[in-house]
Amino acid sequence: MDATSRHPLSAGPPAAPPVAGLLLAAGGGRRLGGRPKALLPYRGRPLVEHAVRTLREGGCAVIHVVLGASAELVRERAELPGCVLVDNPAWEEGMGSSLRAGLASLKETGADAALVSLVDQPGIGPRAVARVRAAYRSRASLAAASYEGRRGHPVLFGADRWAAVAAGAVGDKGARDHLRAHRDAITLVDCSDVAEPYDIDTEADLAHLG
Repeated sequence: MDATSRHPLSAGPPAAPPVAGLLLAAGGGRRLGGRPKALLPYRGRPLVEHAVRTLREGGCAVIHVVLGASAELVRERAELPGCVLVDNPAWEEGMGSSLRAGLASLKETGADAALVSLVDQPGIGPRAVARVRAAYRSRASLAAASYEGRRGHPVLFGADRWAAVAAGAVGDKGARDHLRAHRDAITLVDCSDVAEPYDIDTEADLAHLG
């Protein structure tokens, strides 16, 4: 009996909808003396490696990483096997340009949603990623982690929303305009018990890296 004539039940359960991980790691660390955030040391390795591992352990098999500041150095020093590295030459324009570049790179992957995370939030681990990823329902999905009632990252955008998100992603606003305009559609996923949403923005914040 050939494969096409087998009973349909023999094929097993359908594959889970593909949710790709999108890591924004282009920041130049202006308030950190111009040190690229992707290369900040964390547990002996570049911070970007930890952020990628978090997405992978949280269930994202496809991961695109947007690089900007010192992109070539990041490629040389960080070990990011299995990731698609996306260069954003306009990274100095702000997070919006990186979000646009990342979403554009995902169009050919067949992903039904993008789970967006930031490289400078090491307190957000795999359990938060997995919770938000599990909120996927359709290509129109919109979900975000919440911490003590406040929306944060990661954020999940169904593919049907990517064009609108990209259109509003200018400067450092990222997806804020889209999220504000569609707040009633957002599924908030409480991650207060499994993650801490601090950012590494200033010299004082470096204490979080240990």
